[in-house]
Amino acid sequence: MIEHILTPTTHDLGQFEVRRVLPAKKRSMVGPFIFVDQFGPAQLDLGSGMDVRPHPHINLATVTWLFEGAIDHRDSIGSFATIRPGQVNLMTAGKGIVHSERSPAAERNAGPRLYGMQTWLALPDGREEIDPAFEAVTDLPIVEDGRARAIVIMGELWGERAPTTTHADTIYAEIVLGAGGAIPLEEDADERAVMLVGGEASVDGHELKLYELAVLQPGRDMTLESKSGARVMLLGGEAFENKRHVWWNFVSSSRDRINQAKEDWRERRFPEVPGDSEERIPLPEGEPKTVTYP
Repeated sequence: MIEHILTPTTHDLGQFEVRRVLPAKKRSMVGPFIFVDQFGPAQLDLGSGMDVRPHPHINLATVTWLFEGAIDHRDSIGSFATIRPGQVNLMTAGKGIVHSERSPAAERNAGPRLYGMQTWLALPDGREEIDPAFEAVTDLPIVEDGRARAIVIMGELWGERAPTTTHADTIYAEIVLGAGGAIPLEEDADERAVMLVGGEASVDGHELKLYELAVLQPGRDMTLESKSGARVMLLGGEAFENKRHVWWNFVSSSRDRINQAKEDWRERRFPEVPGDSEERIPLPEGEPKTVTYP
């Protein structure tokens, strides 16, 4: 029932840890998901916070989902939103966008909490160069059944469809199980995976380990259950046929397009972020290798 078990690489950023589970050697994508980070839970020092300076993206969409805390998002098309639990932020980079992510001032004064998910979705063939866009969606369907509660973040699950834009067939949900809770994992998606981010849970008797990504076999109905309570992320969707190249913050089906994006960032041809343009993240030193998936 489990195709792959992917163990994350943990990056210690001082006051909190980030666990990156995709891409991995065993598996590069699950549906359109090409990058999956989990961060926290963490309590940051008073007066401090997260500060991700302006940086660029192309040919992908970023999805931010929080369990605790808040993040101010600003981007080069003029969007501003404070991300909080229960709200999904979808930023479609398309032909190019720049954004920053920082802890709000009020959160810094209280000692920020950080706990959530940051994922990237590769844009499908023919849609990689669409216009950049941003949406913050709070009116998300909730499925409840006794000791199981699920928020449908993207796509259609359990008969409910989220209003969040999808560029390829995508499923994404947060599932919270109480003690003795269970929920079916439908088999409709081409590819799907689950990540335990709190508590304990199993899929058809297979125990999940904290922060690992369990890629499930397609075409099989399964049941997610917990004896004592759990929080689990379900993700996946349409399988991509064509390769994607990844370099730094750039994802594309074309190496030439990534090289152009590198040059554009180096020469400051990307637009700036209103209200947050004094500082930006430079291109990585040493020209890291472009990785091709699958």
